[in-house]
Amino acid sequence: MKFGLFFFANGQDAPEQYRLLLEAARFADAEGFSAVWTPERHFHDFGAPFPNPSVTSAAVAAVTSRVGVRAGSVVLPLHDPLRVAEEWAVVDQISGGRSALALASGWNPQDFVLAPGNFEKNKELVRDGVHALRALWAGGAATRRGPDGEERSVRTYPRPHQDGIPLWITAAGSARTFAVAGELGCGVLTHLLGQSWDQLENNLGDYGEALEEAGHGIEKERVAIMLHTFVTDDAGAALETARAPMTAYMRSSMNLFGLTAPRPAGAGEPSEAAMRELLDHAYEEYARTRCLIGSVDDCLPLVESLAELGIDEIACLIDFGLGTDEVLTALRHLAALKRRCAEL
Repeated sequence: MKFGLFFFANGQDAPEQYRLLLEAARFADAEGFSAVWTPERHFHDFGAPFPNPSVTSAAVAAVTSRVGVRAGSVVLPLHDPLRVAEEWAVVDQISGGRSALALASGWNPQDFVLAPGNFEKNKELVRDGVHALRALWAGGAATRRGPDGEERSVRTYPRPHQDGIPLWITAAGSARTFAVAGELGCGVLTHLLGQSWDQLENNLGDYGEALEEAGHGIEKERVAIMLHTFVTDDAGAALETARAPMTAYMRSSMNLFGLTAPRPAGAGEPSEAAMRELLDHAYEEYARTRCLIGSVDDCLPLVESLAELGIDEIACLIDFGLGTDEVLTALRHLAALKRRCAEL
């Protein structure tokens, strides 16, 4: 099992969030972690520090020498593939060929003020964009209409360091998205927020079948899963320390996704006390079964279960509201978990 670091901070304390990003990236580089992933988010506190993963990834590339530098994810329908190829070629050159991309279709209509005509065809644009991005990365030309109305053929610069760029497709739980990733010969970046263990197992089966049917071969299978992570030497203390920041993080994500607390038909909005009780209950279940929150020994069974499903990388989301120095200290225990897994 490989371990990377994943960032998706809530809030607007940019100096501290970027300090955590860069110091954690240096740690990941020194300790042999697989990658540092940063997302693309727009127009909301949730994910606020990360409007452009090529910018944050360039910063990570400049302070590291070994760790992979990845987008988690580029919302491809918001951009012309020409711009994606240009920006990530810069990251690839700065990093010496360590860049990689997860590509997402996007879901929030507010994000699509950047490309309003693309919302209804967002999934189709990801499929087309994979082909376009690969061709541009290899030095191929693309045709676009110029201001005079004439078609113009262009190539992107700078040329990247790598001959080809590793790609993942971000899949929240749709079986179709997993199958498309397999068809395209891409990896999958997923999570356990919106899918059960049974759904995840079925989706991974669909992914593997699609890879083989498309002729890519099982050796192309790459699956990364994002897990909220806080590993310490005391499981009980870890669970209690993470409780308040995680429940606040969960509340903010509900606001972003337009979710409300479940309640009986005709009932009014839940009280603040009821909401706290609901989130606390959700935290107990989620933290104990779908997160790396606890001691090394307590986290190991979850890693083993994921490995049995065919997952080969955990993208550890570490910036969900704990203090910067607290998170950085805890990374030593995450590195110990990584070493334990390497010994098995």
